[in-house]
Amino acid sequence: MSIELVVARYQEDLAWLRNIPPQIRATIYDKSGDATAEGSTPFAANSIALENFGREAHTYLHHICARYETLAPITVFCQGKPFDHAFDFRKNLRVLVEGKILIEDFLWLGHLADTDSPDGILFENWSKNPSRETLDLNSFHRVLFGFEGPDEYAFFGGAQFIITRETIQKRPLSWYQNALQIAVEFPHAAHCFERTWDRVFFAEHTTLIRMNGQKTRYFKPIRRLAEAPQTS
Repeated sequence: MSIELVVARYQEDLAWLRNIPPQIRATIYDKSGDATAEGSTPFAANSIALENFGREAHTYLHHICARYETLAPITVFCQGKPFDHAFDFRKNLRVLVEGKILIEDFLWLGHLADTDSPDGILFENWSKNPSRETLDLNSFHRVLFGFEGPDEYAFFGGAQFIITRETIQKRPLSWYQNALQIAVEFPHAAHCFERTWDRVFFAEHTTLIRMNGQKTRYFKPIRRLAEAPQTS
C-alpha cells in the first residue's frame, strides 16, 4: 500500500515529520517563502514552494491538479501543525500503515466535528474572526457545485482527511482546475472548502453517519484536548 502525506505548511515547525512511519512519503507545499532555507523542513528535498494565498484548500487542490494522473493510492492531507485539530494524528498514520484503518473512500481526521449554517454562523462567531466577517456558503456551493446547498454543513475542523485515488478521480481534472480557481478568487474560500470537502468527494453520507444525529460531537475526551502536543 502506497501512502502519501501532503502537508500544507506556513512557517510551522515540521520536526514532527521525522517521526512518521517510514512507509509514508511526505510532500510539503511551503507557503512560508523559506522552503529552500536550511533547516526549514526536515524533508527539504520534498518541499515545493507555492505563493501564499488560498490557505490549505489551494494547496490540496494544487496537488490534486498537478498529480491527478499520478496520485498515490492513498493520500493524507493535513496542515503544517495537524495536532490542533487531530491531536492523535501521528497515531492515525501508524494505524493506517498497519492496516488497522481501512479507507474505502474518504475519512475525516479530527477530534471535533461541528455543524455550520449556510450563512456561516460558526465562522462569523469564530474567535479568530474579530471583525465578524461572514461566510457565504450559499453562494460558494452554487459556484462550486452548480446547485443549491443543504440547510446544514457537518464537518470536522481543520480540513484534514485521508482519501483514496479512486475517490478523487470520481471527478475529472477539469473540475478540480475550476475548484482551484475558486480557491483563489472566492472570499474565504478555504473556510468554505473546510466545510465541504466531504461533498467534493461525494462522501457527505460518511460524515452524517459519524455525527450520529448530533450537531457537535467530540471524538476524544475533552480533558485530553489540552494535552494535544504531548499525546499526538
